[in-house]
Amino acid sequence: MKTKKALALFSGGLDSMLAIKLMKMQNIDVTAININIGFGSRVDISDTMRKRAIFCGADFDMIDVRDEYISKILFNPKYGYGKHFNPCIDCHGYMIKVALALLPKYKADFIVTGEVVGQRPMSQRVDALRSVKKLAIDSENLILRPLSAKIMDITKPEKEGWVDREKLLGISGRGRETQLKMAKEFGWEYFESPGGGCLLTDERFAKKMREFLKHDKLQVEDIDILKNGRHLRLPDGAKLVIGRDKAENEFLEKAKNSKYLKVKANDIPGPYSLVSSNATENDLNLSARLTLTFAKTKPKEIYSVEVGDKIIKTSPLSKREEAHEYFVI
Repeated sequence: MKTKKALALFSGGLDSMLAIKLMKMQNIDVTAININIGFGSRVDISDTMRKRAIFCGADFDMIDVRDEYISKILFNPKYGYGKHFNPCIDCHGYMIKVALALLPKYKADFIVTGEVVGQRPMSQRVDALRSVKKLAIDSENLILRPLSAKIMDITKPEKEGWVDREKLLGISGRGRETQLKMAKEFGWEYFESPGGGCLLTDERFAKKMREFLKHDKLQVEDIDILKNGRHLRLPDGAKLVIGRDKAENEFLEKAKNSKYLKVKANDIPGPYSLVSSNATENDLNLSARLTLTFAKTKPKEIYSVEVGDKIIKTSPLSKREEAHEYFVI
């Protein structure tokens, strides 16, 4: 029989790595794909995921679906949101639907995921997994979850003998003992998800998202800005984002988004900031003062600040605590 191939939905975490390993142990070729919806990490983790996929014996590719995800899934989920801004069931169904559509491109036969029944309260309940199947339109039963296969309905890859069901697992619940034991047997270190999970499940990020949406329409180029810096809303409605460290300052300096002007104090160490390009004169002046407040400055001393193509000469607030009234969260 011709060697079969699987597309594995890949987060870079331990469960998705083990799912690939179980397939490789049955001589299945695997391409690991990460479906990039934009909210998986605060930083670029594609290199880490590629290395982990290769470590497991799989090829790797990243699929950018951010535009479509925003327009079709994020704001109108059929199964609603979780505790915060996370449409987990719709999101998983969408990802698998994308993967199923990619099977011909990769000359693959079925889909593999690292999901474990009962591990996540919203998206990995048995009924939720059935809903995911409907959303994905998996009419051929091509979704195989190797870590929980023995306690799930049989799939086409098992029925057709492409994989041996007896060599798959029947894990359920939130415990990690079996996965950790397997990792130890394989000589692996314990690999958590390199991105730390979906930001839409994070309370602080969800609040930041909701506040943003009261004032603006979300576009792809807004997502990474939401992940970085201190976020402030100024009295006349302008958004101000102030870098907190070197990495954020470098990101904000390079950011390309027509919604914002760049703000930087001249000749002194300090943060890089972005302020709404349609800000009023009052908000522009305040953005300069607030940027100075988080720089190495002295109260009442006058400094020069570039705000877009303007130079504003002003002084910082008398103390940083005065800036807190403008913080989004």
